[in-house]
Formats: sequence, structure tokens, C-alpha cells
Amino acid sequence: MSSRASAARYARALLDVVVKDGNPEQIEQELSAFAGLVERTPEMRKAFASPAVPTTAKRGILEQVIARMQLSKPLARLLLMLAEGERLALIADLAPTYSAALREHRGVVQAEVTTAAPMPPEQLTQFETRLAKATGRRVAMTTRVDPALIGGAVARVGSVVYDGSVARQLEKMKERLEKGR
Repeated sequence: MSSRASAARYARALLDVVVKDGNPEQIEQELSAFAGLVERTPEMRKAFASPAVPTTAKRGILEQVIARMQLSKPLARLLLMLAEGERLALIADLAPTYSAALREHRGVVQAEVTTAAPMPPEQLTQFETRLAKATGRRVAMTTRVDPALIGGAVARVGSVVYDGSVARQLEKMKERLEKGR
């Protein structure tokens, strides 16, 4: 099983526990902060990933970090369980998969919108509303600018791509003209 699939199972289990008697958003912030700390600290990342470092040493490091960061009990229990099972290497994948599971639980879909030029805030709001109507869910939108699109926008919602770019329209026109020859 891939590390992403394993991380998704742990993230889902954590979310299930926290939804019942906790604050899922707080766990998301704590998990993100912890994963960021591990990412920014190469020594910790290497120690957690190395089979040469004894589990007791990893657990000791982890307990100190948990206490210092004042992580909530469900997250602390999960991290200690990962240490015991030599699965701390999953931390890099755990934070984004937990965030995705939380969005799904809340009925929110992630959309990445690429435009040829920056869009004004009111236009972004309208675009978000249209995507919400098209998907039937609330939308959390991130934006990028790519001048190669020439104009229009490309929205990626999960595995679905809505391509309304001028570049794509020109490409389609070229294909139709070439077929007509």
C-alpha cells in the first residue's frame, strides 16, 4: 500500500475520532504546524524516517515536541501510534490528506482556477458561485495566473477540468480547420 493511501486511512480515522468529540479544524491546524516543523527540521525528519533510530528514541523526541506544541490528545495519540508502528514517515502525507478529508466531510470541494490575468475580487466571487452551482457543493478556490491562456479561465475541480481559455478555443478551431482539409 502506498504511503499516500496509508496516510489517507490514518487521516480518515483521526477525523472520525475528532468529529465525535473534538474540534476538527483545530486538529487540522495542529497537524499542519507539526508537519511543517518536521519539514523544516531535517534532523527530525531523518530521525523519524530512519530504521536505525530506535523507536524509543523517536517516541522520546515526539513526546517532547507534543508537550512543547501542546498538541491535542487525539493527534498526540495518533502520532505516538505512528511512532510505535515505525510509520512516522507518513507525516508529510498525513496533513494534506487530513485537510482533504475534512473538506469532504464539510461538503467543500477544492477548485484550482487558472486565469490569463489576475481577476478582481468581485469576479472571483462570481466565479466561485458558478463553480458551486456546477458542482452542487461549496467551493474552496485557489487561483493562479498563466499568461499562456491568452484569456478566459481553466478550473480544475477534483479530476474534472472546465477549460474556457482562449488558448483552448483556438486549439479547437485549429483542429476543426485541419479536419476540413
